[in-house]
Amino acid sequence: MARFFVTGSSDGIGRETARQLIAAGHHVVLHARTVVRAGDARRALPKAAGVVVGDLASLSQTRDLARTAADAGPFDAVVHNAGVGGQLTDRTPTTDGLERIFQVNVVAPYLLTAIMPTPKRLVYLTSRLQSAGRAHLDDLQWEQRDWDGRQAYCDSKLYDLMLALAVARLWPHVITNGVDPGWIRTRMGGPGATDDLPEGADTQVWLASASEPAALATGRYLKHRVEQRPNPQALDVDLQSGLLAALDTITGVQLTS
Repeated sequence: MARFFVTGSSDGIGRETARQLIAAGHHVVLHARTVVRAGDARRALPKAAGVVVGDLASLSQTRDLARTAADAGPFDAVVHNAGVGGQLTDRTPTTDGLERIFQVNVVAPYLLTAIMPTPKRLVYLTSRLQSAGRAHLDDLQWEQRDWDGRQAYCDSKLYDLMLALAVARLWPHVITNGVDPGWIRTRMGGPGATDDLPEGADTQVWLASASEPAALATGRYLKHRVEQRPNPQALDVDLQSGLLAALDTITGVQLTS
């Protein structure tokens, strides 16, 4: 039995990822944004090892979450699943003064990665929309450009993939990959999505738990267990380093090699 931590696992793809891991007999710690959602997660997955609570739109709560999750570990794999969509009509700052999509989708997984003890495997959820992302290291939070919620989401998914590939490069001892789960029928994906929920979790579960050689390679971008060609910006080491430097400045926590 292996041990796993899945962020954003009170519903949707994250909960399905946790469900599949639990069904395989593993020890899984869930994550929910609020106490109410934690209760929902416990009822949906009563065999989970526990639920930790923390709002990823808060730097202080994300730091506390990292420490609480670390106490529930150690983990064989961490799946960074949590995220928010981009259909916002206006730029929305958090209580930390950061743009909300960027903070939840990018800053939070960086901070959790940097603070938590290093697991054997890391999985970061991105999206096919990373291909439309544009790396603006001089305006990561849309302070200078006219707001475009959909583009901000695409950019955040590009940054997620850049983070995954940067971690794979800096930590070659950790199996680290980025995953496009597909367009999944969830609350975020909507009823018109093309793929079923179990399919949306399959690749993450495989990467986190399988022992076959194909699941043990690192530094890839995958969909349906098949390696994909990423946005070329995601492979740019200078852009990766620039993103990590910016996240270091924002959080005050350095991701060391």
